[in-house]
Amino acid sequence: MNLTSYFSTLIAQYGLIAIFSTVGLESLGLPLPGETVIIVGAGLAGAGQLNIYAVALTAFLAAVIGDNIGYFLGRKFGRPVITKYGKRVGITEDRLHHAEHAIQTRGPIIVVIARFIVILRQLNGLAAGTVGMHWLTFLISNAVGAALWVGLWTTVAYQFGHSVSVLPFVWNHLGLVAGIAIPLLIAITIYIYLRHIRPPSH
Repeated sequence: MNLTSYFSTLIAQYGLIAIFSTVGLESLGLPLPGETVIIVGAGLAGAGQLNIYAVALTAFLAAVIGDNIGYFLGRKFGRPVITKYGKRVGITEDRLHHAEHAIQTRGPIIVVIARFIVILRQLNGLAAGTVGMHWLTFLISNAVGAALWVGLWTTVAYQFGHSVSVLPFVWNHLGLVAGIAIPLLIAITIYIYLRHIRPPSH
């Protein structure tokens, strides 16, 4: 059973609960395919099996709530953990201070863009809380990012989902696009890190 079929079955059995749980836990930091679940859920809505507005609202709320739980976990536990264990993986106080500066100056745009990038999406809330981003700023930026992210994938998948036979074709081509886009996004992310977050050499 491929990924699309598996999640189609899961959502058919558990409906919006499956969408909320997967997207919410991914936003909290777990390595789950929230984006896939949104695409499949919206595709099923296009085929008449779910309500598209319910799918979009469920995914949006799950993304915002999950990220905010991650934010508060990062706010409470992130800095103590990094202070104690960070040097073992190269995260020094100096680097943390530079990350805090980057969040203070470019925090909102970083939060919005991170929603579209695998791994960064899972760590979004945890990272923002750890470096002390103001909660209201994070909440608004996170909501904007979640709305754009959910809106994009629900719209695309819903339109193609009107023809169920087309959905696997779309998914396969999304995978092809991802194979090109993800390395490019990683390169951009590394550039941003080196340009704005890495402490200057002495």
